[in-house]
Amino acid sequence: LVKEAASKTSKIAGDGTTTATVLTEALFKEAYKNLAAGADAMALNRGMRKAAKVVTDKLSSLAKPIDITKADDIINIASVSANNDVEIGKTMAKAFQRVGKDGVITVEEGKSFETTVEFVEGMQFDRGYLSPHFATDTENMVCELEKPFILVYEEKISNVGKLVPLLEKIAQAKKPLLIIAEDVESEALATLVVNKLKGVLQIAAVKAPGYGDRRKAMLQDIAVLTGAEPIFKDLGIEMENISIKQLGQAKKITIDND
Repeated sequence: LVKEAASKTSKIAGDGTTTATVLTEALFKEAYKNLAAGADAMALNRGMRKAAKVVTDKLSSLAKPIDITKADDIINIASVSANNDVEIGKTMAKAFQRVGKDGVITVEEGKSFETTVEFVEGMQFDRGYLSPHFATDTENMVCELEKPFILVYEEKISNVGKLVPLLEKIAQAKKPLLIIAEDVESEALATLVVNKLKGVLQIAAVKAPGYGDRRKAMLQDIAVLTGAEPIFKDLGIEMENISIKQLGQAKKITIDND
């Protein structure tokens, strides 16, 4: 139970596991003392909940918003969360001041002894191309699409034949296409690869990020960012009826193998 309390605190707040553990131990200790003295368990529970509300209300009144324009504030908070590592605090302050309060910061394990910060304009998610044949830079195995159309499709694509009318229009427009879908099955993927290798169409396909409801939410985010109309299965839109107007666009897309 104590471990669960600490874990939940860490998940919600990102810190405070020690405080949660100490408070839980104190609650257990005092509760058992009162129960042993004959206190009613339900009344004790109600009292603890009321006390918790008083404390949280007081803490909320004392709290102050963080001003991300003030590096010292971020450095102090981040350093404490990183076991008083001031260098980590400075790195976090640099990242927060660069992306702003609405930006997203992710932390990943590095492959060297140095702590580095990488800034990515736009959006990034961890899904690589579905075939290495989509790579436009074969030396670095990277696919780069300049000003592409973007198809945001919720389901698997198993019959690329239904996409032919759309693909023909895109080929006529002489613009690249990125397909983001749950998956592109082998036969359909092979057809896309052949079209790419023959120079008929500059194209790439990736799996949609996330799983379940989170995947749908992320596809919606991608659609908002790119101006696409997401093709969700509950909309009942047939693949052969998808038009260029329903596609999104971007200045540039870079895809690697992962």
